[in-house]
Amino acid sequence: MTSSDVDLVVETVRDILTKFEPFVLTAERPWDAGLWSALAEAGLTGVGLPEEAGGSGGELADAVAVVGALAAGAAAVPVAEQLLVAGPAVLAAGLDLPSPDEPLSIAVDGAVTAEPRDDGDGPGSWTLTGTATDVAWAGVARHLAVLATSPVGPVLALVDVTGRETTHAANLAGEPRGSLVLQEVTAAGALLTDAQAQQLRARYALARAVQLSAALQQVLAWTVQYAGERQQFGRPLGRFQAIQMELAEMAGEVTAVAALVDAAVQAVERGESLVLAAAAAKVRAGAAVEVVARLAHQVHGAIGFTQEHRLHHLTRRCWSWRDEAGTETAWARVLGAGLLADGPDALWPALTRAV
Repeated sequence: MTSSDVDLVVETVRDILTKFEPFVLTAERPWDAGLWSALAEAGLTGVGLPEEAGGSGGELADAVAVVGALAAGAAAVPVAEQLLVAGPAVLAAGLDLPSPDEPLSIAVDGAVTAEPRDDGDGPGSWTLTGTATDVAWAGVARHLAVLATSPVGPVLALVDVTGRETTHAANLAGEPRGSLVLQEVTAAGALLTDAQAQQLRARYALARAVQLSAALQQVLAWTVQYAGERQQFGRPLGRFQAIQMELAEMAGEVTAVAALVDAAVQAVERGESLVLAAAAAKVRAGAAVEVVARLAHQVHGAIGFTQEHRLHHLTRRCWSWRDEAGTETAWARVLGAGLLADGPDALWPALTRAV
């Protein structure tokens, strides 16, 4: 995968986005169906998923580029969940991938139990009972990859949720995050190890970190542009030392997040354990949100909070994504435990080795 290939993917997504302005999500309009159709027609909802499984082919870097470009554009579609989490998880579990034209999401929270309908060895049939909570794009996704518990270990099940009733909860940005009740639902599923289940959660955290990194980069770009254009006391805001210091602080945060997200993506590409790399990326991205969003709105002034201004579309998503797929506190505990797992003598090398 070359940088020119990634650039081409990004430009394709941006060209499509120019036809779809960000809009305020409501219970009546929970997602941008028109944008999804345009992306699906271009084959972008299957990027990174193998062609033999029904996807569009390509590598992880392609999928990350698509997700990042859509996140920077405040796109209201479940592409991150489909390309970076649910799709790869379904394939890794040996399950049949639904058509990439149909939205696929992931459910890792809640209390869903699975009972095997056969021997439970490998992909088979399971009965799911319980409530999946905080489901990204609930009511929009047609298929849901559900991480459930069972008497023999974690289970990843693929459920057709078309027409199933969900609650109308949403995050701060208005993206659907409802709950779904499953009452003795039969679904194809596969038994996972505890390590595989943790890897799945880590991929979810990485997906949110990818989105956060892209959104924060866009927020920084808009803020630098605004500071260069907005005149105050006869000169641009960017000429004031206080503003320059704030922009520099924002740039430092954005660069640190991008570096850790890139390291986590490279860990996946090398086939290494993702958990610690994803934990570091999610923790750092979440911490950066507080700084970057605050300073961006401070530089923009009250205009950034207005419904018509583009800034709030991204900062509200950043505040929402920060708390999803595991909070900073949760992943900091995972990161700390992982770094100390090999004893005190291995701590410093773990902190300083190149990833």
